[in-house]
Amino acid sequence: MRKRKILIIDDEQSLLESLEMFFSEKGFLVHCATSALEGLKMNNSVEPDVIILDVRLPDKNGLDILEELHGSRRVKNIIIITAFHDMDTTIKAMKRGALEYIPKPIDIEELEQAVERAVKVGKPTRNGGDAISLDPSLTYEKGKIIGKSRVMKEIFKSIGILSENRVTILIEGETGTGKELIARAIHYHSSIKDLPLLAINCSAIVGTLLESELFGHEKGSFTGAISTKRGKFELAGDGTIFLDEVSEIPFELQAKLLRFLQEKEFERVGGERSLKSNARVIAATNRDLWQMVNDGIFREDLYYRLSVASIKVPPLRERKSDIPLLIEYLLKKINSELHRNIKGVEEKAAARIMVYDWPGNVRELENILTRAAIATSGEVILDESLSQLVQKKESKEKEKSDFSSIPSLQEVEKDHIARVLQHTNWHLAKASESLQISRSTLWRKIKEYEIAMNEHIKNI
Repeated sequence: MRKRKILIIDDEQSLLESLEMFFSEKGFLVHCATSALEGLKMNNSVEPDVIILDVRLPDKNGLDILEELHGSRRVKNIIIITAFHDMDTTIKAMKRGALEYIPKPIDIEELEQAVERAVKVGKPTRNGGDAISLDPSLTYEKGKIIGKSRVMKEIFKSIGILSENRVTILIEGETGTGKELIARAIHYHSSIKDLPLLAINCSAIVGTLLESELFGHEKGSFTGAISTKRGKFELAGDGTIFLDEVSEIPFELQAKLLRFLQEKEFERVGGERSLKSNARVIAATNRDLWQMVNDGIFREDLYYRLSVASIKVPPLRERKSDIPLLIEYLLKKINSELHRNIKGVEEKAAARIMVYDWPGNVRELENILTRAAIATSGEVILDESLSQLVQKKESKEKEKSDFSSIPSLQEVEKDHIARVLQHTNWHLAKASESLQISRSTLWRKIKEYEIAMNEHIKNI
């Protein structure tokens, strides 16, 4: 087995001797240089796995050597050591590609850990190594949907079929599963791909403004309406409207949306004439719309109009076979957007990713990988960078589960009302007085909470 090689560039002879002795005992082949010029020459001849570099050298600044070393071999595993550890120097060192920045006097354990990390990020390999490298043939394409699992192949088939017609589509799935990507794929693979695709998040706009956003308004129709405004349905023309979080549309506005889906016509807020639009509607929700229908908070007729065709997007935990491909694609995206050169993920980190349930789905996976990439100085995301982020998520999920047994405010209120009613032998006047609410409010809550009533009800 080839010995790992370290090049130490420092003009402090006693330190060189100490570090050479320490790392030799750890199994490294140690080379030392006392000047910048000597270090550069030795780097070319030795080709070290790790370089330990001092900032203050007799013939040149270590930060300048850092750039030359990068230019010659694209070395990423360089550890800076210095007795002059000010903020500006630290920032410059990290910007120029240093893996670590360790102040003098050196904590030998900290330096050893840094060297071990540098060795790990030095040579990513796909088979039999300590890291899984990216497939160079895989390229990043904005808006691409990633997946080779059977369920994703079925979704791709649905996209192909539904892009050929203009039926209304309901896309259901948890937050972060990529519902909007699917909506965009349907539009951009259709014959109307050159027409507008307008997206609106129904949960981000209050009801009165949402109506104006969707259907427009006439001048003077409400306070602040200083001019006539065309809504999304009017602006889309023959294109596509994507209604994200459609479950959040207020009940009173659902009737107006239903009318549009049935008649393809609408009125602006404050308007008196009907306008036509042939916009195709694709809706998405992370809630169970049918359950909302049963709860009386979503119109049943609107539900059927929205779900002429439907696509159910599985959570990431149900298609874990897609995760390796997603990691590669997302790292390509991160490299493109952050101007990084992440080439792989340590096998232990990849294994951690595979066993985590990802409640935030693909969006959470991208967030974790992005944060890990930002914290990574080398070309490989190590498990120690990723584990801290995932463990925080796991602890937060545990906190949520710990609170799952605590009753909701509605449950507490229902129980309290039931106890007072029982105590007053269902005498509504006495119960409402004890609860300090009106009798009509009490009666409404009895019906709302479906509190069991017995035969002894008095003074209704």
